[in-house]
Amino acid sequence: MAAWDLSVAVEDLGADAPPITVSVTSDLHIGGVILKLVEKSQVKRDWSDHALWWEQKQQWLLRTAWTLEKCGIQADAGLIFMPQHKPLRLGLPNGLNLRLRVCFSGPVFRTVLGICKMLNIRRPEELSLLRPVEEKKRKKVRDLSEELYDLTEVPLTSGTHYDIIMSPSTLMSRPCLYNGMPAHFADSPKTEKVYKMLSVSQPAPPPEAIAKLYRPASVVDKAHIHSRWLDSSRSLMEQGVQENDRLWLRFKYYCFHDLEPKYDAVRLTQMYEQARWAILLEDIDCTEEEMLLFGAIQENLTAPELNDYLKIFRPKRLTLKGYKQYWFKFKDASISYYKSKEESLGEPIQQINLKGCEAAPDVNVAGQKFCIKLLIPAPEGMNEVYLRCENEEQYSSWMAACRLASKGKSLADSSFQSEVQSIRSFLAMQQTNPNTHTDDSMSINTHSLVSPRYSKKYKAKQVPSRLTPRILEAYQNVAQLSLTDALLRFLQIWQALPDFGISLVVVRFKGSRKDEVLGITPNRLIRIDLGVGDVVKTWRYNNMRQWNVNWDIRQVAIEFDGNVNIAFSCVTADCKIVHEFIGGYIFMSTRSREQSDTLNEELFHKLTGGHEAL
Repeated sequence: MAAWDLSVAVEDLGADAPPITVSVTSDLHIGGVILKLVEKSQVKRDWSDHALWWEQKQQWLLRTAWTLEKCGIQADAGLIFMPQHKPLRLGLPNGLNLRLRVCFSGPVFRTVLGICKMLNIRRPEELSLLRPVEEKKRKKVRDLSEELYDLTEVPLTSGTHYDIIMSPSTLMSRPCLYNGMPAHFADSPKTEKVYKMLSVSQPAPPPEAIAKLYRPASVVDKAHIHSRWLDSSRSLMEQGVQENDRLWLRFKYYCFHDLEPKYDAVRLTQMYEQARWAILLEDIDCTEEEMLLFGAIQENLTAPELNDYLKIFRPKRLTLKGYKQYWFKFKDASISYYKSKEESLGEPIQQINLKGCEAAPDVNVAGQKFCIKLLIPAPEGMNEVYLRCENEEQYSSWMAACRLASKGKSLADSSFQSEVQSIRSFLAMQQTNPNTHTDDSMSINTHSLVSPRYSKKYKAKQVPSRLTPRILEAYQNVAQLSLTDALLRFLQIWQALPDFGISLVVVRFKGSRKDEVLGITPNRLIRIDLGVGDVVKTWRYNNMRQWNVNWDIRQVAIEFDGNVNIAFSCVTADCKIVHEFIGGYIFMSTRSREQSDTLNEELFHKLTGGHEAL
């Protein structure tokens, strides 16, 4: 066959570098073209992650055994030789922004598997990627200092090591954790810090900040959210996603399989955060009593921390060493101290559990001495520790925290503020001219725990503090829950809401002259009147005989038992998204504890790919 020249741009050589021209024949396979390119580039490096991208056709040439003729490539084809893994900015449900190296050439489903493997999120089939809500230009208050945590040096291929646990009835894999995290996160203080942020719920921002965030104002707005899901069958590049673009990682399918707190710290935390923000931003409706209970559980999960520089002294025999200053953090019922504030994201010098301790004052107001004497239970007896505070405000908060911790209570306990006031009153009695002031900086702003609608309602009653006693009243029912149990309780109540797990799409049913709403849930489809929001009809998946998509006219047709047939076109989303939701939920229903953790990716694509009718 006659030889001809093929020009290929090599991305690694830079945008200004001229393309490399290689002599080829039409029967040369793609692998042969790549070999010629590498040889002619004369660059010695690992090219194993590189592949050819056909810009005009917006497709990857990944079948290296296919010939140029079979691929339809001629001399004018604009090919680019580029890495298949590129940096992507990823927004998580808890607001954390990561920069990771992800696969741009494989199906999005497989890209999500890689991301979840690195982040230690089991059951990745429940999540997917979607485009973020476009920020309006009027948002000048946007936080320009939004921090981006770079994890591009953490290889996706390293993933997480797993133990196989065998029992008579199950074969399950569990991640091997080192100091509570995957090995690739335990490599440095920087990555350890990120993992802790992934697996611990974040405090809610001020209510003013929540009120400025985007909230769906109507059913149509809620439906538009689901138009932004990426196609799981196609790659990021094929869907116009470029290097360093920003996407969101979210739970897409609301059927959560095999939750285990011991192994699912990140998964549960991100699930909780997605649920919490759905409630705070009114994406899902709930009653006032439910909102107060959600707020009470958040108060349990987002207990305030005390952080400050204090001085510590440990009396020992044969030593004259005095107080030494460290950065202290108080959380739950323990204190940790670090060499400096900057090092507080790593491991502490020591963590002291205060449960069962004795906390006594060592105070002289006139001499400006504010010390806390702690007797810490230890196997050999009681260890003596002194903490020295700078002033009475600092002393009041830390002494109150130590007293609560000695009883096993956290700073979220409703008695914290009264304890602080009691200590301040005691200090005031020692002063000839008391001039104390109240510092409520440690109290939780309860208006951050409810949606703007309920926050506005309570403020309108001209009794701003009335919300706090209502939440504290609900808090008494959950105060004894551990952090894990509180998180699970929050998810349990969320899943019990009437509107839980309903993904909305505006559609036009065949034969109808008006738009309506289709609700897609884990076990049924719901036809909803767009005008009044009433449920018109419900169809369950277990009565479904078949469904298919006419890709030419973009219409979904479904047949149910009893010769019931429906057909509709989609208004706010591509019909592929609806097809993928239905197929995805049917795929989720095939999972069981008896199966291994090996994911049947072939079955998922068969049910969601959209190439053939089921």
